[in-house]
Amino acid sequence: MTTHSSKDPMHGVTLEMIINALVARYGWVELSKLININCFKSDPSVKSSLKFLRRTPWARSEVEALYLDSLEEPTKQDSVDSDFNPWTQGQK
Repeated sequence: MTTHSSKDPMHGVTLEMIINALVARYGWVELSKLININCFKSDPSVKSSLKFLRRTPWARSEVEALYLDSLEEPTKQDSVDSDFNPWTQGQK
């Protein structure tokens, strides 16, 4: 049996995983500055963000683009603890 591994960095990554990873990296305040949408500004939560992003394709595209850009940038945490990387969770 052959295991197929995808070259697509979004393969197997859910929208909820993306939001959680971005919030862990930037926090809600910085995230709302990077992507100017109300679900990140006014009483932000993963649940409200999921609801909005699933109904708003342009906003979801911006969130996915930020996530992809963030995959290329090393975090401070990456250099401290190389065993745990929230950006690669779910990609195995």
